[in-house]
Amino acid sequence: VQLVESGGGLVQPGGSLRLSCAASGFTFSSCNMRWYRQAPGKERELVAGISSGGGFTNYADSVKGRFTISRDNAKNTVYLQMNSLKPEDTAVYYCYAANMEYWGQGTQVTVSS
Repeated sequence: VQLVESGGGLVQPGGSLRLSCAASGFTFSSCNMRWYRQAPGKERELVAGISSGGGFTNYADSVKGRFTISRDNAKNTVYLQMNSLKPEDTAVYYCYAANMEYWGQGTQVTVSS
């Protein structure tokens, strides 16, 4: 099982980033996927989740209306589109394969002017 995140970086407040998580080694289309984040000194928190077929999504209140989770089962990839970024969104973002209980290595997102 492998989850490889990409797309993190440094962005100014109000900017956008799109994170990607490429999956391999399991049946991606049967797996519910989630994005979590962990800021320095804080616990890891759920950001967004998406069902295996993509028909159901859920979001943390802090990102509703700004972030969008999606997936492409043909490409074995889950995405997190992040708009209107705020400094408090700064964290390491992790992809999680819920059915497999497997984490990616994380990608750093820093929102700063």
